[in-house]
Amino acid sequence: MTTVVFLLLPGVHLLDLAGPAQAFFTAGDFGHRYDLRYVSGAPASEQLGEPGTPGEPGGPGPDAGVVASAQGLPLVAGTEWPTLSPDDLVVVPGWRVGDDPRAWPRLNAETRDRLRDQHAAGGTVASVCAGADALGQAGLLDGRRCTTHHAVQDALAARHPRARVVRDVLFTTDDGVVTSAGIASGIDLSLHLLAMRHGPALAARVAREMVVYARRNGTEPQASAMLRHRSHVDDTVHRVQDHIDAHFARSLPLADLAAHAGVAERTLTRVFTRATGLTPLRYQQILRRERAEHLIGHGATVESAAHTVGFENPRTLRRLRTQP
Repeated sequence: MTTVVFLLLPGVHLLDLAGPAQAFFTAGDFGHRYDLRYVSGAPASEQLGEPGTPGEPGGPGPDAGVVASAQGLPLVAGTEWPTLSPDDLVVVPGWRVGDDPRAWPRLNAETRDRLRDQHAAGGTVASVCAGADALGQAGLLDGRRCTTHHAVQDALAARHPRARVVRDVLFTTDDGVVTSAGIASGIDLSLHLLAMRHGPALAARVAREMVVYARRNGTEPQASAMLRHRSHVDDTVHRVQDHIDAHFARSLPLADLAAHAGVAERTLTRVFTRATGLTPLRYQQILRRERAEHLIGHGATVESAAHTVGFENPRTLRRLRTQP
C-alpha cells in the first residue's frame, strides 16, 4: 500500500490538508488504498500539550504531538516518520503566512533531510500553498519550476532566488517536485497525482465522488484529457465519459456508447460535442494517446505502449503523437 505522509507545520490551513487527504482516502473506495500518515513538523515549544492518554481506545499513542491549525482546530500528528519507499509521497500543506515571511515555520535538520532523502530515492514530494517554502528550505526548489498562492509568490521568490516561480497556474511538476497554488488547488494536485499513478478513470471517479470540478491547469501541459473536458454540467455526457475513461483501451462503438447513455447515436454525438468540443471517438483517442505518452515517458516502447492502450497498429499512435 502506498503511504502518503502529510507534514503538518504550525498554523496549517485545514483545507490545504483535508482536500488532498480526502482525495487519496476516496481512491481507496475504488480499489486503490493509501496509508495516510500525519507527522508533526512543529517544534516542541509550539506544540499544544498532551493529545490524550496513550494507550486509550482511539488514542494517538506515545509518539504523538498536537499542531495548531490556522482555523483553531488542534490536529494530532505523529512525531516519528514512517519508513518510506520511492513509491510513497510526502505532502506539505500550507499555513497562515501573516505579513512577515521571517515568521514562517522553520524546518529542523531531520525534516529537511527526510524531504531530500525521499526525493533523492525517486519519490514524489509535493506542497500546497505556502508549503512550497518547506520544499525550498530543503533545497528542492533550486533550479525547478514551482508555484504557490498568488499572495505569497513574491515572498517565495525572494526567499528562494534559485527557484523558478511560475505565476497564475494551479500547479507545477518538475522532476518529482509538485507544487500547487492556494487552498483548494491541493485537490487539483491530488487528482493529477492519482491520474498519473492509476490513469484518468480513477481520478475522474474520485473527483465525481468528491463533487468537485475535475479541473486542470490551463497553461500547463497535463496528462489527463478527462480533466480538461469535465467542466460542464451535462450528466449524460459525464456518464459516457465515465464509461470511456474506464474502458478507453477497448473498442467502443458509438452505438454501444449511445445505448449506455440511453440516447440515440446522433443525440449523443451532438450533446457530447457541445459539452466537450470533441466527438466521443476523438475523446477516446486523446485518452489513449496521453496514457501512451505517460508509459513511453516511463520507459515503454512506442509499440508496447500502443498495444497497452488499445491501438492495433503503432502507426496510429505515431500519427496521433504528431497532432496538436
